[in-house]
Amino acid sequence: MAVEIRGTGSYIPEKIVDNRELEQMVETTDVWIRERTGICRRHIAEKETVVDMGVQAAMQALEHSGISAKEIDLLIVSTLSAETVMPSVSCRIQERIGAVRAVCFDLNAACSGFLLAYQSAEAYLESGAYKTALIIGSERLSNIIDWKDRNSCILFGDGAGAVVLTCTEKKGYRFISHSDGSMGNALMLEHHYDRNLETEQHRLSIEQSASSKVSMDGQAVFRFAVRRVPQVIEEVLCINGLSREEIDCYVLHQANQRIVEAVAKRLKEPLGKFPMNLQNYGNTSSASIPILLNELDQSKRLKTGDRIVMAGFGGGLTWGASIAEWI
Repeated sequence: MAVEIRGTGSYIPEKIVDNRELEQMVETTDVWIRERTGICRRHIAEKETVVDMGVQAAMQALEHSGISAKEIDLLIVSTLSAETVMPSVSCRIQERIGAVRAVCFDLNAACSGFLLAYQSAEAYLESGAYKTALIIGSERLSNIIDWKDRNSCILFGDGAGAVVLTCTEKKGYRFISHSDGSMGNALMLEHHYDRNLETEQHRLSIEQSASSKVSMDGQAVFRFAVRRVPQVIEEVLCINGLSREEIDCYVLHQANQRIVEAVAKRLKEPLGKFPMNLQNYGNTSSASIPILLNELDQSKRLKTGDRIVMAGFGGGLTWGASIAEWI
């Protein structure tokens, strides 16, 4: 059985922060940022929450698919920046869009999250457990980055993307994913809690305050990505009996232009097969692949029958690749 992408959607916040504005906040320049990352601007959510953005992306994907929310029986949200721990973002989105039949859960694999959510849905659908899935990547990274750290604040943006998946009787593709916890410190987001416990009249009062900021060893992550991403793409092609010439488009996590260029070079593939939009949005973590898919869909760049490879990498460290045929 094969999983098909029936519809795509995205939501991008209206507020733009360009590199010139960052020059006023940290010691950096527009040229420095563009030369090292390819990023020119990023969008920042002002009032929108992770749920709000996810709802908008989901509704657009459902509209494009022609499938109603009530037909969704699996809803997975990938996020590392949810404003609340519970209820899950997926349950809140379920209620907002009316996906009353859907089983819901959140998944956190950082920038690899959408890909792993997609692969999870593939496995569920191909098993016959569910028929229709809605996969969402939604991130409000502006809440969790250190705006005084020029090495990280220049990279990230906010947004959401979504896809609707169904299963067909056609032969599907196998996927690949990996994890290496020994490199976890290279990309971290810690929660720090100050706990004050008091007992009064047999009642327990706990006051907690949390502060969270992303920390990253940029060089280590870069070396990891340019080595592992080409490897996992070669792996997924091999196990599916495909050559690089049979791939029409590579949809990579949009982290850094240099990484995308390095992957293309190592695969000896033309850069034109690697679409990029990071110049406009920065790194939106688990939202980056579905946002790019939606742009490719809306621009009609992808044609029926095109074979695409989706590849992601992120905190954990985690990485993987999947193949899909455009319908």
